[in-house]
Amino acid sequence: MTMLQISEYISNFPKIFSIDDALAPWVITSNLNELVKKAILLLDHEFVIKNGIAIHKTAKVEKGVSFHGPVIICANCRIGANAYFREGVFIDRAVNIGPGSEIKSSIICSESAVAHLNYLGNSIIGSRVNFEAGSIGANHYNERDNKAIRVKYQGNIIETGVTKFGCLVGDDSKIGANAVLSPGTILDKNSIVKRLSLVEQV
Repeated sequence: MTMLQISEYISNFPKIFSIDDALAPWVITSNLNELVKKAILLLDHEFVIKNGIAIHKTAKVEKGVSFHGPVIICANCRIGANAYFREGVFIDRAVNIGPGSEIKSSIICSESAVAHLNYLGNSIIGSRVNFEAGSIGANHYNERDNKAIRVKYQGNIIETGVTKFGCLVGDDSKIGANAVLSPGTILDKNSIVKRLSLVEQV
């Protein structure tokens, strides 16, 4: 079976991680704590680094934001009030995270926007992706007895071997308000998910 390649979905994956293109996204998100910790050691003096939290000097962070490291916030990002980051997060340059959003064990690539009151767990989001208000990247099957996550790729079902994985969203995709991406969602570049939609691929 052909293996999923990150570069099919994201053209400019952050080079700071130096990972193999064929490494599965659920493997990356499951190990983001350690990957982000190592990446912090490679940052330059343009970042303010304290207690596992690295914030670029040009980033704007509003009041009430909670960081539970390791977390990297890159240049020209805007982090809205009361946003919450935990368990290994990398926010690439010029990303907008809106008020009240929670990001857990995820990578969000450059120039993307997560509007407000969103949740993204164990996910990898491409560049110039827009999540409208209230849209969710769910990472866990709370309602199922068998919580193992499977993904659909080129008509094949892949067993991930994990119980927590959210989504891989390709560059330039648009996720409508209050839409839900179920665990294991894989979206090609330029995908459009309508408002109030539920995406269940498996």
